[in-house]
Amino acid sequence: MSDERVVNPNSGEDDQQEKSLRPRFLSEFIGQEKVVKQLHIAITAAKGRGEPLDHTLLYGPPGLGKTSLANVLANEMGVTIKLSSGPAIERPGDLAAVLSNLQKGDILFIDEIHRLNRVIEEVLYPAMEDFALDIMVGKGPSARPLRLKLAPFTVVGATTRLALLTSPLRDRFGTIQRMEFYSNEALYDIVVRSAHILNVETLEEGAHEIASRARGTPRIVNRLLRRVRDYAQVEADGIITREVAQKALTQLEIDVLGLDENDRRLLRAIIDLFRGGPVGISTLAASLAEETDAIEDVYEPYLLQLGFLQRTPRGRIATQRAYEHLGIPYVHPERDRTEQGRLW
Repeated sequence: MSDERVVNPNSGEDDQQEKSLRPRFLSEFIGQEKVVKQLHIAITAAKGRGEPLDHTLLYGPPGLGKTSLANVLANEMGVTIKLSSGPAIERPGDLAAVLSNLQKGDILFIDEIHRLNRVIEEVLYPAMEDFALDIMVGKGPSARPLRLKLAPFTVVGATTRLALLTSPLRDRFGTIQRMEFYSNEALYDIVVRSAHILNVETLEEGAHEIASRARGTPRIVNRLLRRVRDYAQVEADGIITREVAQKALTQLEIDVLGLDENDRRLLRAIIDLFRGGPVGISTLAASLAEETDAIEDVYEPYLLQLGFLQRTPRGRIATQRAYEHLGIPYVHPERDRTEQGRLW
């Protein structure tokens, strides 16, 4: 999967340049109402007690605002946030150096926390539970354990694969929040807010058109807005109308549901190469020259939400909705096999 996909929910360089679009406080955070309400209560209670926020785990598909929400938590608590990721923490010493530099109440944000190796987790357990760092002093027979006290802090973890977290690590989070795909109404509000920040005139119909093709993902809706803005500036009068948005998004090969050619290629592979499925994830990935993680983390969540795919013990199946969207006559996979058996 190319990182250049406009509808790729993972962060890219283009997204990093537009940090001004990110909310800074809960009052600016659009969508995820249940999560925001619960975090507001947790923040208010922690500040009232003068204590750090409980360790918090955010999980859900990429692009839904987990990193933004972590920064919001730091701003609301009035503390510093240290950003890291599971793959970046390679040795216990790396984690120890980060933890020992945290001040009281600071937040350590660990993206892709499911990718922490087990040795690092063993160091993190007492740090999260007892605010202590266990290290070994010396080598060989003279080595002895030493416990260093840490300033009370908060770990905010983010993951797209909750099932890959070990139970001991998951159990140390006081708050676990699931991030859901956004409604078109919430995405519309994000388009309006971002358009105001970017100083681009967007009519209501144009904003709705962009929101409806953003796959329920704020990162994608902001990316689409920037691409449509460029198109409007060059090909139109700089104003984003419905017609301008439609032409720009059609040029990007993004259909009315937000699917691009890569999504349609995956669905066609299941239908054409594997008669609609079921097909195993490894076989499907090999046929598309993709990584299995890319299919599971990037492609599938939205296709599953649309009801275009089914996950079964035997593999992935393209549903009738997928056939209809692609304009392909639907034949039930099992019935198709029965007919093939009769021919033989």
